[in-house]
Amino acid sequence: MLRSSNICLLAGLLCGSAIAAFSGSRTFADDWPQWGGPQRDLVWRESGIVNQLPGSGTLPRTWSTPIGEGYGGPSVADGRVYVMDRLRDEQLERVLCLDAETGDIIWKHDYEARYTVSYPAGPRCTPVIDGDRVYVVGAMGHMFCLSVADGSVLWKRNFVDDFGTQLPTWGMVASPLIDGDQVITLVGGSDNSLVVSFEKTSGKELWRALQDTGVGYAPPVIFEFGGRQQLIVWHPEAVSSLDPATGKPIWELPYPVRAGLSIATPRKFGNLLFVASFYNGPRMIEVSGDGSSARIVWSGNSDSEIRTDGVHPIMCTPWFDGKNIYSVCSYGQLRCLDASNGNRLWETFESTGQGRWWNAFIVPQGDRFFIHNEQGDLIIASLSPAGYEETSRAKLIEPTRPVQRRMTIWSHPAFAMKSVFARNDKEIIRVNLAAD
Repeated sequence: MLRSSNICLLAGLLCGSAIAAFSGSRTFADDWPQWGGPQRDLVWRESGIVNQLPGSGTLPRTWSTPIGEGYGGPSVADGRVYVMDRLRDEQLERVLCLDAETGDIIWKHDYEARYTVSYPAGPRCTPVIDGDRVYVVGAMGHMFCLSVADGSVLWKRNFVDDFGTQLPTWGMVASPLIDGDQVITLVGGSDNSLVVSFEKTSGKELWRALQDTGVGYAPPVIFEFGGRQQLIVWHPEAVSSLDPATGKPIWELPYPVRAGLSIATPRKFGNLLFVASFYNGPRMIEVSGDGSSARIVWSGNSDSEIRTDGVHPIMCTPWFDGKNIYSVCSYGQLRCLDASNGNRLWETFESTGQGRWWNAFIVPQGDRFFIHNEQGDLIIASLSPAGYEETSRAKLIEPTRPVQRRMTIWSHPAFAMKSVFARNDKEIIRVNLAAD
């Protein structure tokens, strides 16, 4: 079992062929308004980004702003940055809004949150920005809809009080999902309220679905299968597909995972859906042509965190391009799998380190990848069936959280405005990555 004291969720100058200048321009720049970016798929689609990082030293900051502890990554929208933190001594969780150009704090919203969850080092959720509203969920199940203008509360819910939620071991993690006029989020409550839809302007409940046999940590996502939109909820007992308009079930495949560790965001390519967990390994799922049913194409044969086959990530969301899968495994191995059968093509420790629960975040950008490992490095690399090829790396931010006799950073950065926004337990920073 994972030790509750050591796990949560469920982190010079830039140069090309010569030294590159830093630009504050937002022209043609994208936002990162929620978990996973504009399309919730953890892909950075901006162009005009540097080809290389310097070979040593720490990347220069556009700004740095002190904040408290937390695991949730930042969001960036309309020239503002949103992030959650915790003031441990005051027993407060906070939502912070900063100016993306200067790092100055525009407003704060705080509320009391006395932690009973394991590894109590701050909120885990990435804020979701939708027009003039921001939606957040705290580690103890406090949900807020706040005004972007000033942080005032437009509506709120308390999952424990309102739904009888039994908090998961490491608290509430999954970032809410906006779909039209509704906001969908994991609640984990009684009376079939594992997932609940709220009217996004009023907070009125629209529908609820699935019996809570463990809420898990993976964010809900909407994919199209068979010509219809399907809400995919990967929870500790199954992968469930729901009609996002009503919450009615479409199909479900059992996939019990130990310790409730459904964490990584499910990946889709065509009619295939890929999920993978720390103990129980990978599952490749095929959805039928009409979208009404699903089957497992292949799965890993190991339920061990050590004697693994395929890939067994703790927090890393794999990248799946239809032919191959790339992911960090349970002890830090960056692996490539053949997506047709799950066979391992290669592995390397070059981008990470070696140890239990080692993690890195893999973000495609064009024909390459930006990898942010838990030691606070930012890496540019190429990943292919032939192997791992590192172009450059530099220190982005210092790891501040002790785990297994090492220091880590487990919060996902945001890539927006041709920059990377990252946080640890002491500061949030912006580093401009724009090319000349």
